[in-house]
Amino acid sequence: MKNQHQDSKIYSILSNLIICIISITLFCIILFPASVYADVFIPDSEYLGYYDYEGIYTVVGNVKNQNDFALIPTITISIIDDETKITKTLNHVPIPAMTDIPFKLKFPEIHGKNPVVLEADLKYVKTKKNSIPIQIIYDKTLVTYDDGHVTGRIKNIGNQTVYNPKIFAIVHGYETQILDVAQNIERIEKIEPEEILNFTIYPDPSVSEPVRFYSCFAPVDTTVIPVTAKKNGGEFDFRYDSGAWYSAAEFINDGTTLTMRGYNSYPLETYANFEFPPISGKEKFDVTINDKPVDFIQSVDEMGQWHVAYLVGPQSQGILKITGFEKGLPPELPKIPQWIKTNAEWWTTDQISDSEFMEGIDFLFKKGVIFVAGKKIIVESEWYIPSWFKTIASWWSEEKISDDDFINAIENLVKQKIIVI
Repeated sequence: MKNQHQDSKIYSILSNLIICIISITLFCIILFPASVYADVFIPDSEYLGYYDYEGIYTVVGNVKNQNDFALIPTITISIIDDETKITKTLNHVPIPAMTDIPFKLKFPEIHGKNPVVLEADLKYVKTKKNSIPIQIIYDKTLVTYDDGHVTGRIKNIGNQTVYNPKIFAIVHGYETQILDVAQNIERIEKIEPEEILNFTIYPDPSVSEPVRFYSCFAPVDTTVIPVTAKKNGGEFDFRYDSGAWYSAAEFINDGTTLTMRGYNSYPLETYANFEFPPISGKEKFDVTINDKPVDFIQSVDEMGQWHVAYLVGPQSQGILKITGFEKGLPPELPKIPQWIKTNAEWWTTDQISDSEFMEGIDFLFKKGVIFVAGKKIIVESEWYIPSWFKTIASWWSEEKISDDDFINAIENLVKQKIIVI
């Protein structure tokens, strides 16, 4: 009887302990929702909104990853502007373990006197995707000058050429913890393996407080800015990459001329590279700034997109005009971009790995081209595709089956968990 009484007492204690643990767990779930991560966060002292030199509202911050694994964060930023809530989402670059990488996001829609930046919503997925293999050289060549700019050097520590890298850094003041997140202004076209190149960073000219130091230097590759302008009764989507800022995009002259206002507030020459979808593929462009001709390069990339690139003078502004667009809108693009079909051909001939091919399939899920109800996010390390699927991919790359047939095959095999992505 004594042993039964002791067992009953122990059972009671354990039951109460389990109930206590469950209660605490439920309390923590309510208090700390899934979107908050103790080891991935944006410090309040490194999160700021301000109007830049050209009057564009800008939000800067720094994502800290204190986990022992790499991750890709998604940052959702909301701002209250005269009782209107404006929200934008930034898919950031891969952040290695125990590393910080800053970010910068523009809100040209905001014009109020006192915008309120709400706490950022931060989510992430684990990744094994490599970060940009560029290393900042921390030695005596990394110098902050009295006027607030910094110069330094970077090295490509990988085994492949890196094209168009940008270097971001947090700018700190004496009175204010964070003044700005700034990037290199002069274009770095490419950096070869083991090559060492110089960079120069200036804070936004709106920064009036003296610069104390820079921190969290990091390479990024997500500064391409999407733009939509009305054209011939529809919408014309394009993108640009630049150390300058462009606004008020508008088509005139029956949709054959694109105008924008451009600003380069920095005391250095920078660059602009615009990417336009083709209408016929025979467009021939001309570029002027304030109606003066500009030397530029027109080229076409492997995706068939037009590129118009030129240099932008230091501390300059003006009206950019690009003429030579054809009337109308670009033809409807295929459901699946050509580069994914090219990847399929390379995969079937063992020129690229399974994971490289499946990055294209993952892209189709993210864009909503392929949809499977209830599909969960799967980390890359758990992706799987059977080798026999190469036959279907080969038929598709050779156009023996349609895009819809290929999409249906992917959706069915993902539903059956034969393909895991």
